[in-house]
Amino acid sequence: MTQPNAARITVVGDALIDELRDPTGSREFVGGAALNVAVGLALLGERVTLVAMLGDDEPATRIRAFLADYDVQLVESPSALGTSRAVSDRSEGGEPRYVFNDAARHRRLSFDAATLEALGDADLVVVSCYPFDDAEQVDALLDAVADPEQRLIVDGNPREGMLRDRDAFLAAFERVAARSLLVKAGDEDAELLAREPLDAFVARLRSGGGGGDGRGGSDDGRGGPAVLATAGRRGADVHHGDLEVHADIVDLPGRVIDTMGAGDATLAAIVHHIARDSVPTDSEAWREALGEAMTIAAATVRHEGALLRTGASSPELGS
Repeated sequence: MTQPNAARITVVGDALIDELRDPTGSREFVGGAALNVAVGLALLGERVTLVAMLGDDEPATRIRAFLADYDVQLVESPSALGTSRAVSDRSEGGEPRYVFNDAARHRRLSFDAATLEALGDADLVVVSCYPFDDAEQVDALLDAVADPEQRLIVDGNPREGMLRDRDAFLAAFERVAARSLLVKAGDEDAELLAREPLDAFVARLRSGGGGGDGRGGSDDGRGGPAVLATAGRRGADVHHGDLEVHADIVDLPGRVIDTMGAGDATLAAIVHHIARDSVPTDSEAWREALGEAMTIAAATVRHEGALLRTGASSPELGS
């Protein structure tokens, strides 16, 4: 339920059907990193709009209904290739193999009047799983978001099967990150994009990467964006100016079932904290924000699918 005085947050990125295959069979979920973050923020009480590409097909109808159920407004970009689909094949055990359809590999957004209005009206703009290897899409995004150092939060969230130009993606992601309020990066992102460990990737982002315009990511005198670095079982860190804060994963009752939505839940929780209390400026405040995020991520991975859960309860439609 939307809370009084909730922030207006526009999330930009992917919406798709996640198909999970394992030895027990095949199951489908409405998903996509940006969609997961948008629904997570709505569950946490924010006013959320999702900007995403959909086809004219049955999967798109499912996605629209799902977003309506969680009170997420949708601004659609049309897709001639249909709605995106990601197949996660775990039928042989071990790490899942991901396959994306043509729509997912050629994703694009139309920066029409409705999209520009959604971006212009937002208190915060969150970008996740965006086609950073498409120069026109990157320039259109930056042109559409005024004052990105105060409003833009970005998660590269690259996927091997969706990358068309790794070097272009990395350069553009660094350029956008340098102009952002906060940037999220994971250990898998660092390996896929830069072939380097997470700490080196974080240092790259904090230094402005390649192609930044010299403007910092915050107005608190620290310079550069805050960097949220996630490392799976090793927990998460925030690097913000001279602050470095670590949080371990949280051990909740029950076994870990599906880690697919952990990063999206973590990002949604941090964005919610920023929307509620602004960007933390000291170690204690960042420690509180990270602790909340790690608890939410731990609850989320104890359920199948990527729907955000909380430590106190598992929010379901109608609960």
